Amino acid sequence: MSVRRIVANVAAESVPEVQAFYTELFDLDLLMDLGWIVTLGSDLTAKTQLSIMSEGGSGAPVPDLSVEVDDVDAVYARAARMGCEIVYDLRDEAWGVRRFFVADPTGKLINILSHLA
Repeated sequence: MSVRRIVANVAAESVPEVQAFYTELFDLDLLMDLGWIVTLGSDLTAKTQLSIMSEGGSGAPVPDLSVEVDDVDAVYARAARMGCEIVYDLRDEAWGVRRFFVADPTGKLINILSHLA
């Protein structure tokens, strides 16, 4: 048996509003739209991962989602332009990532990160 993928599901009263947030912040493509559910994604392939946490690190709360990007500073600037609620400010962490947290329109806490070189 092997896991082919793990999909994050976000409950939303307004699917279009939350779709616009994730599409604009992360440049995601629309892969499927059935009205009540949309699936966003990219052509990139990533390893399947599931993190189990007792805390978010550095005293931060446990995020609902973690999104690794190639340029966290660019996404941080985009989030600021979009007026996103920055919950945990951009910083380098001792375990080798640069990250920040935002809240999506549903209140989900998103850890946005890049690994430090």
